[in-house]
Amino acid sequence: MASNPKSNPRMHGRVEGATGHCAVPGCRGRGEYKAPARPADFDGPGDWQMLCLDHVREHNSKYNFFEGMSPDEITEAQGPYGGWERPSRRFRPIGSDPPPAWSDFADPLDAIGARFRDIRREQQPSRFTRDERRALGALGLAEGTDLHAVRRRYSQLVRRYHPDRNGGDRSKEEKLGQVIDAWQLLKKAKAFA
Repeated sequence: MASNPKSNPRMHGRVEGATGHCAVPGCRGRGEYKAPARPADFDGPGDWQMLCLDHVREHNSKYNFFEGMSPDEITEAQGPYGGWERPSRRFRPIGSDPPPAWSDFADPLDAIGARFRDIRREQQPSRFTRDERRALGALGLAEGTDLHAVRRRYSQLVRRYHPDRNGGDRSKEEKLGQVIDAWQLLKKAKAFA
């Protein structure tokens, strides 16, 4: 059953329980409809007035959103990106906000801090340059290693990939070259000085 719009209590934004008179001077109708007395701005929503149904219809018919705008501003406001030119908050590239301050406390069971372990590790500055980190990767080592471990790993890989040690197999020469280059770079790294 369709309801009659005139009997609908929410018709056209009617404020239920409004008891005052219309704000238009000389009108004795009930002020049941909320209408802006002045437009909203950055300081707040603006002032409101209560009007009767006839006067709120008249008020709405005179409303012009584009009043005071140049033709270029009107075209821009009507475009698909109108209103989106305001700056927005940047998101972190890893998709997460920084960990809270309490995530640094000692957590013996790692019940709370485990979630932030990788984020904390990323936030700590690396003691190696990008090329040095790549060289560590070629040797299969992590950043927490020392020069002695680098030298030991270099010796192991040279023995594995050198043609004199692997039965004359020359297919590993490219890998051997990467290992030697990595050692040459890492032995001079400032992190080991």
